[in-house]
Amino acid sequence: MRRKPIFPDFPTSTSMSDLILFWHRCDLRISDNRGLAAARQRSSKLVGVFCLDPNILQRDDIAPARVAYLIGCLVALQQRYQQAGSQLLFLRGEPEKAIPKLAAALKAKAVFWTWDVEPYSQKRDRAVRAALEFAGLEVCNGWDKLLHAPGEILTQAGKPYTVYTPFWKNWNRQAKLEPASTPSDLEGLTADEQLATKTAGAIALPTAKDLGYGWDRGFLVEPGEDAAKDKLAEFCDRALSNYQEQRNFPAIEGTSYLSGPLKFGTIGIRTVWQATEAALADSRSEETRNSIITWQKELAWREFYQHALYAFPDLADGPYRDRFKNFPWDNNEDYFQAWCDGKTGYPIVDAAIRQLNETGWMHNRCRMIVASFLTKDLMINWQWGEKYFMQHLWDGDLASNNGGWQWSASSGMDPKPLRFFNPARQAQKFDPEGEYIRQWLPELSSLEPEYLVTGKIPPLERQQCSYPQPIVDRIKQQRIFKERYKQQS
Repeated sequence: MRRKPIFPDFPTSTSMSDLILFWHRCDLRISDNRGLAAARQRSSKLVGVFCLDPNILQRDDIAPARVAYLIGCLVALQQRYQQAGSQLLFLRGEPEKAIPKLAAALKAKAVFWTWDVEPYSQKRDRAVRAALEFAGLEVCNGWDKLLHAPGEILTQAGKPYTVYTPFWKNWNRQAKLEPASTPSDLEGLTADEQLATKTAGAIALPTAKDLGYGWDRGFLVEPGEDAAKDKLAEFCDRALSNYQEQRNFPAIEGTSYLSGPLKFGTIGIRTVWQATEAALADSRSEETRNSIITWQKELAWREFYQHALYAFPDLADGPYRDRFKNFPWDNNEDYFQAWCDGKTGYPIVDAAIRQLNETGWMHNRCRMIVASFLTKDLMINWQWGEKYFMQHLWDGDLASNNGGWQWSASSGMDPKPLRFFNPARQAQKFDPEGEYIRQWLPELSSLEPEYLVTGKIPPLERQQCSYPQPIVDRIKQQRIFKERYKQQS
């Protein structure tokens, strides 16, 4: 089923010669961008703008890799605007001041942008809207980043879902939008207007290094919408048909690697969904069909966490479950540093952390393993790990990262709150030959697979490899955790 596209607050008074500004944030593309397509319907004189917001860039949980990826995406987006006949402008400053100043200088008729679920984004957007409307400018907003906007998928009681499975069933039944049209034949700024942009604060795009962030290790997916589309096509050809079987094996390229493009919006979610539907139509076996549906469920998980954060903004600052609001974490700083350095003495845990530290990315199965280990075995507050991930992930997304950590810590929305991941069992099941562990722990590359996956490395071998002893006794730690959990009820 398909549903009719709707972009709310769509004024009709603008002529096709009036200047429209489109404010990009987490939608760094021109194709399948509902807001941009709606703006193009209003006028061919359409100019993009991106504001480098110090309230985001100066946070203490910003990853250098994420900033570098952002800049790369903006370079690609600027080129796309040029190809379409217009410009992408850059500002640096508080959006509620910078955006209205630019709009006034250009005598823009309206400013378009698409909404986000994050609490800061909503607060910022209200301030920008108020400033623009005070100046007499029109504002046009709508949803773009989700297949179903918050408020569309509700329980029979009309409330947001707090359990994934019924959310998925409802979400999957609903009709999905087709990709939005790609704007073309745009009209850019005149010479006088370009001069006005500089007076209003427009700048050349800085590098990540200019902003104080260094990253030169590359990415699993190159920045920009063309690279994102290529990665989607590659995934559909390479791994989608075997996704259900291979997605949990970190040594295998069995996942899409589209988390970064979806976070920055270099690919539209409708384009992604359309690819899954095409794959389903072409599937010739139940195994292939199940794999495709399994990946669709992962897309629904993304939306579940986005809806949850929108409906319960306090999730950004603390646990969902009351019993964890005053949980007696140990918060041993030495243990936490060992975890951060990949030196816990548990091979699969250390391999995963080193992958994160070296690449800015971690396989999803491993994210669950290391999160469970930090919270249930080291008894360290999940928020420490949540922040560390955001400080390193190039695909770091508040809703997904927070949702994943609270799921692992048992503090979030989960009908089975107490769940423990045994590192040895996880490695034996999903890295049976120790390939992943060898890749990221080269000091252990000469050891037998049994030692690698069980973690039962003889003391002499540990010493020869300069690999630490386990920093905790997991059995003892879990017993303590369960006792504390009972006491919090």
